[in-house]
Amino acid sequence: MGRDEESFVVDAAPHAVVTGCSSGIGRAVAELLLAEGWRVTGLSRREVALGGEAGTGGGSFSWLGCDLAEPEGVAAAVADVGPVDAIVHAAGFQVAARLGDLDPAALAGMFAVHVGSAAALVDALVGRLADGGRIVLIGSRTAEGAAGKSQYAATKAALVALARSWAQELAPRGVTANVVAPGPTDTPMLRDPARASSAPVVPPLGALVDPADVAALVAFVLGPHGRSITGQALVVCGGASL
Repeated sequence: MGRDEESFVVDAAPHAVVTGCSSGIGRAVAELLLAEGWRVTGLSRREVALGGEAGTGGGSFSWLGCDLAEPEGVAAAVADVGPVDAIVHAAGFQVAARLGDLDPAALAGMFAVHVGSAAALVDALVGRLADGGRIVLIGSRTAEGAAGKSQYAATKAALVALARSWAQELAPRGVTANVVAPGPTDTPMLRDPARASSAPVVPPLGALVDPADVAALVAFVLGPHGRSITGQALVVCGGASL
């Protein structure tokens, strides 16, 4: 293989920016895309190095430190990432509380990470997003409403509004925007003491959702057969929504 041909092959690898890549669904998405040969730029507060088995498909990973609780810093963090083919916003956390015990700071924090940073990230990258590109926001089945999770649900519901609005704006460019909405998923967030007042319920299929299953749905939406799906909230919940 000559140098020019080799450079062409490397440059041809699709490029995804994935937030929340240090754990949970974000990490699962990054690892699967790497295995499928993508070039992945991961954003998170905690540094992570992905490779080895995750990169056997020929993908490459680079990490950028970014506190997604501060949306005003997102544009600067991604200023040098170059052209992108996909944006996946998976960073998130949950604070659960019932009426009478709601914390305004918790709502502000979740809104900043889930909604503010999603808007800042896509706004910063939309000019570098390829025509025919993909935007996926990781939402939650809880967006439809859940007792004891009203603040979290509200921030996740806002992601559906963002995605549907962007889907309309970007349709002329062939760019799709969707929400992938998991049910109770086996991630560190599910065991976070901040959600102790609302213990997870195992879905009817008998097991928590595997992050790898969520990642596989994301990868499908990012792939060639996702080109006709836009403005949708795609639920993967193990039957929890039945």
